[in-house]
Amino acid sequence: MRYLLVILGILIVFGLSYIGSNNKRDIRYRPLIVMIILQFILAAVLLNTVVGAYLIKGVSSVFEKLLEYAAVGVDFVFGGVLNEGQFSFFISVLLPIVFISALIGILQYIKVLPFIIKYIGLVLSKVNGMGKLESYNAVASAVLGQSEVFISVKKQIGMLPKHRLYTLCASAMSTVSMSIVGSYMAIIDAKYVVTALVLNLFGGFIISSILNPYTVEKDEDIIEMQAEEKQSFFEMLGEYIMDGFKVAIVVAAMLIGFVALIALINGLFSGIFGVSFQQLLGYIFAPFAFIMGVPWKETVDAGSIMATKMVSNEFVAMLELGKYTDLSSRTVGIISVFLVSFANFSSIGIIAGAVKGLSEKQGNVVARFGLKLLYGATLVSILSATVAGIFIK
Repeated sequence: MRYLLVILGILIVFGLSYIGSNNKRDIRYRPLIVMIILQFILAAVLLNTVVGAYLIKGVSSVFEKLLEYAAVGVDFVFGGVLNEGQFSFFISVLLPIVFISALIGILQYIKVLPFIIKYIGLVLSKVNGMGKLESYNAVASAVLGQSEVFISVKKQIGMLPKHRLYTLCASAMSTVSMSIVGSYMAIIDAKYVVTALVLNLFGGFIISSILNPYTVEKDEDIIEMQAEEKQSFFEMLGEYIMDGFKVAIVVAAMLIGFVALIALINGLFSGIFGVSFQQLLGYIFAPFAFIMGVPWKETVDAGSIMATKMVSNEFVAMLELGKYTDLSSRTVGIISVFLVSFANFSSIGIIAGAVKGLSEKQGNVVARFGLKLLYGATLVSILSATVAGIFIK
C-alpha cells in the first residue's frame, strides 16, 4: 500500500506540474527519470543505511560543534539575561547564524566555496540536462541563500531570458541557506534536514524541467561569476558578521509578526466559525499530506503545519510541529522534510527584491511570475517528502 501511495503521489505532483507547464512539447523525460531515480537512491542511502547514518551523524556533529562555539560568543554578550533552565529562541537558535555566516565568509574569501560550488554545479549539469549556470546557481543557493546568490551571477542577470531567470529563482526558493541549517537542526531532527537539502536540489530541477522546459545552447551557457570587490580579510569578516546578524533580526521580526497574526486570525475564525484558520487550512492540505505518506488520521494536523509554512515561513511551521506531541514519528519525519525550504509567500518578495536590486527590469519580471515560483517550490517540497516518506518508518 505504501509503495502504491508513493507512486500515486509522484504521479499527482508530475500531473500538477504538467498542468502548469508553459511548454509541454519540450519536456525531456530522460533527465526526469534519471533524477527521480537518484532521489530514491539518495533517500535510501541517507535514511536506511549505515553509511547514510554515518554521514548524517558527521554533518550533525559538525553543526553541533559550531553551535557550541557560537554559544560562547552569544553567552559573552547575553549571558545572565536568562535564568538557568530558561530557553530563548532568539538567543539560542537565531543568534548562532551570525557565527555560521562568518565561517561562510571565510570559506568564500579563501576561494574554497566558489571552487566547490562551481564543480558540483558542472557535475549536476550533466545529470539534469539543463544549463551550467542553472546548476551552479542551484548549488550556490544552498550555500549563500536566496538573495545573496544573485550577486554571484550579477553579470548575467540583466541578459537572461524569462525562462532561464525562472529556473534560477526557483532554485533559490526550493533550497535553504547553509547559514541557517544549524538553526533548523536545533528544532527538528538533523537527518531530515540533510535529506531534504539533497532531495530538494534535484527536486528543483525536476519540477522546473516540467513547469518550464527549455534547451540551452552551448554559446549561451557561460558562467561568469561576479568578482567581489577586493577587501581585506577583516573587512570581509565584518561584512559577513553583520549580514548574519541582519538575517537573525529579519527572521526574528518575521516570527513576531507572523506568529502574532496567525494567533489573531485563529482567534477571529474560532469566534466566528468555531474552527481556527489553521484547522481550516489543514483540511485543504490534508489530501497532499496523505499522498506524501502521512497516516489518514493525522492528515489534518499535518496539513495545518504545511499550510502554516506556506502562509508564514518554515521557522513558524517547525515550531508549530513541536507542539503536536501526539503525531507518529513517521508523520513528523515526512513533514520535517517538507518544511526544509523557502517555499512561502514572503520569499516571493525577497527574491523579487534581490533581483530588482541588480536589474529593475528583471525584478519586475520575477514579480510577475512570483505565484508560479511558489507553486513550483511547494511541489518540490511535496515531491521530496513523498520520496523520503517511503524510507521513514
